Amino acid sequence: MHGNRSNVLLFWGEQVIHIFRNHQVVDKEIILSNLDRRIDWSREAFDLNKPNLSAHYFTFGKWVWHWLEERNFKSKDPEEQWIELNQLKSNLENPEYLIINYEDNLIFSLLSFGKIVRKLNEPIEAINEFFYSYTVANALRSEKVIIRKQLTDQLKSGKNYLAKSQKKLNELLKDEHYKLWGDLIMAHMHELKTGMEKIQLNNFYDNSKVEIQLKKELNPQKNAEVFYRKAKNKEIEIEQLKAAVERKKEEIEKWNYALQALEKADEIKDVRKNIATSLKKKPSEKSLPYFEFEHHGYKIWVGKNAISNDQLTLKYAYKEDLWLHAKDVPGSHVVIKHQSGKPFPKDVIERAAQLAAYNSKRKTETLCPVAVTPKKYVRKRKGDPAGTVVIEKEDVILVEPKL
Repeated sequence: MHGNRSNVLLFWGEQVIHIFRNHQVVDKEIILSNLDRRIDWSREAFDLNKPNLSAHYFTFGKWVWHWLEERNFKSKDPEEQWIELNQLKSNLENPEYLIINYEDNLIFSLLSFGKIVRKLNEPIEAINEFFYSYTVANALRSEKVIIRKQLTDQLKSGKNYLAKSQKKLNELLKDEHYKLWGDLIMAHMHELKTGMEKIQLNNFYDNSKVEIQLKKELNPQKNAEVFYRKAKNKEIEIEQLKAAVERKKEEIEKWNYALQALEKADEIKDVRKNIATSLKKKPSEKSLPYFEFEHHGYKIWVGKNAISNDQLTLKYAYKEDLWLHAKDVPGSHVVIKHQSGKPFPKDVIERAAQLAAYNSKRKTETLCPVAVTPKKYVRKRKGDPAGTVVIEKEDVILVEPKL
């Protein structure tokens, strides 16, 4: 009664007149006398049906044949097979009622193989105990499947993030051109004049030519200061990346430990209490104030709310970054991260503007005006509400709000 094809049939004569599980309509076609099939246990029948024993001994299920295979039944000569078969028949006629764990599956068996979980003497008691044990084990297995997927997904995402961050960190550690440019300008101060847009100087280390773009409105010393400031900002970014890499390594280690603990857990309460809780962030961990998008290699940060907007603009954005906001309505601050020596591509600006429009009160409009300006032209006045800023200089573009 515990199988998925179990049923109760009421016969009148040879015909089924009522079934307990009405959806199993094929059971209505059963003829009572056809259920009485007998196995011929003689040696003659064995020899005659040797090529297809599974059809002749039709009551043997897969675990009976498995039990025989463990004893190399097929490789034995007919005499040994006949002895083995009779031993099997004796075992089944005088059975032990066993709950067995075989390859992480719980099985009810009359034959001993795998790991015996429990041995019982009464069949009704045994099958009820098996049903209870199987239900608990199945619930544990289902719980493990869900949590295992969560852990493996987080591990995959964490490893991808770690690889990208490590690559970016290595690039920044190798890139010393801002400091080099500042040093070269200071060393050749007498050769430079205000108004120059670029200059070629010899590298200190390999005597190669280095072309430096200058701001013509600044004198040589101010140009050098700009490059030293950028070099300092890069060092800050390196430190932040190093910290992020270390945090991610700790998280990956924690997830790997949780995955190992999950496989060892043999009670559902252990899974829920010890494993599932390890997936939750600690209350002390601070989340970033922005959502990150990427378009053609450029990072686009979108503020989560008014307080997050202030944090994004005032603490996380650098003056060289590009800042965007839907015009004249509440919405998210959006920042495109600057890449050294590269202008902001038009399609990247449009993509960031679409996000700014979508994350504003104009998200349902066909077109939305979006203010675009370098972050250095954005400031906050003392006493202004969260998320409110003043823009000193801006361009405006029209885009379709799009997530």
